[in-house]
Amino acid sequence: MKLALFDDHRLGVVTDEGLVDVTAALPWPHDPDPLTAGWWRALCRDLADLADGLARAAEKGPVLPLDSVRLRAPALNPSKIIAAASNYADHVAEMHGVQERTLGKVESWMMNFDVFLKAPSSISGPADDIVLPEKIVAAGQEIHHESELVVVIGAGGRDIPEGSALDHVAGYTLGLDITVRSPADRSRRKSYDTFSPLGPWLVTADEVGDPSDLDIRLECNGEVRQSVHTSTMITKVPAIVSYASSVMTLLPGDVLFTGAPPGVGPISRGDRLDTEIGRIGRMSLRVT
Repeated sequence: MKLALFDDHRLGVVTDEGLVDVTAALPWPHDPDPLTAGWWRALCRDLADLADGLARAAEKGPVLPLDSVRLRAPALNPSKIIAAASNYADHVAEMHGVQERTLGKVESWMMNFDVFLKAPSSISGPADDIVLPEKIVAAGQEIHHESELVVVIGAGGRDIPEGSALDHVAGYTLGLDITVRSPADRSRRKSYDTFSPLGPWLVTADEVGDPSDLDIRLECNGEVRQSVHTSTMITKVPAIVSYASSVMTLLPGDVLFTGAPPGVGPISRGDRLDTEIGRIGRMSLRVT
């Protein structure tokens, strides 16, 4: 099932024909304010119990053309964004050259897998532009795209065993981890507003299947920059979820970026980024 947030953060099911508004099928009142919309986190937590009712509502409701609605990021006020670093060997290799060019040296500690946090306020949606900070651009610092598979947590938990980690996943979406290349802390360089575009919707875990069997592709102005299969991740999704939960309690609706594939590169005003993940969807974003 493909679940979309649209317009004033209503819930829709995406079908081959378009989108069906299933907000009325939820067992809670609709709260359009993303700061107080706990219903989304409850939906992520209780998705297994609610899925059949949402599917039935989608079969009965009128279909809206996708181009008649404004799609929002499939995340509402998560408690945190967790991101994996150095999770593709070819990306680690390319970062040696990127860091030599942008930092004048290689930070060896950054070449090892780990997780870090991004600000939830950096989330934007598939209909939003990526806005580059004026001061960063004026300083001549490079800002890069990183197209990634993103996990949305369902049933949260602490110290989740790797063998059952996928049971804690509500679904998957597509994300861009926009990054300033500078000596600053990772969390700061990646937390500017609009630096975490998500979309176009959440695809439930049962529909996606094996997260290690997906193609990721990104084009910048029609030029292919990233093209990779998730089977080449160093640390696979179950291990990322398990490791992250050993550091911090995962809560329903939390967002987890799984790491940048190789092919990252600079973006600038006027660029168009077209990115897609097989069995999930695609987004086309402008850089302003």
